[in-house]
Amino acid sequence: MRIIQEFKEFAARGNVVDLAVGLIMGAAFGKVVSSLVSDMLMPPIGRIMGNIDFSNLFVNLSDTPAASLAEAKNLGLATVNYGVFINTVIDFLIVSLAVFFLVKVVNRLRAAPKAAPTTKECPFCRSAIPLAAIKCGHCTSDLSG
Repeated sequence: MRIIQEFKEFAARGNVVDLAVGLIMGAAFGKVVSSLVSDMLMPPIGRIMGNIDFSNLFVNLSDTPAASLAEAKNLGLATVNYGVFINTVIDFLIVSLAVFFLVKVVNRLRAAPKAAPTTKECPFCRSAIPLAAIKCGHCTSDLSG
């Protein structure tokens, strides 16, 4: 029973809940990016490159001819689907860029403000002395003037 109690405490911590929310949001974001790439970015790029449908680019490794990737899959042919791979690489690059910017913003928000200095340097002996000092405690120089 002690293990169950420890697990409940572990699962109730904020870190686990934050991780779960992050995973759910990440999965949803991944679907949005996949749709962005396959439905919004690749069609115009394919049009510019001579009406190429990247999702249908493949190399047929068998002797049986197939007009499309869907037909090759239905026939159970061995194929190298490099068009789908290109889409996946672009998905990855967009997600990586988004995560990079997110981490950059979070790190900037987490940066602790710098504390005000409490010491200054003696102009004569270069020792650290309190800001309010009028005489250096190390070399006894007068700092008031």
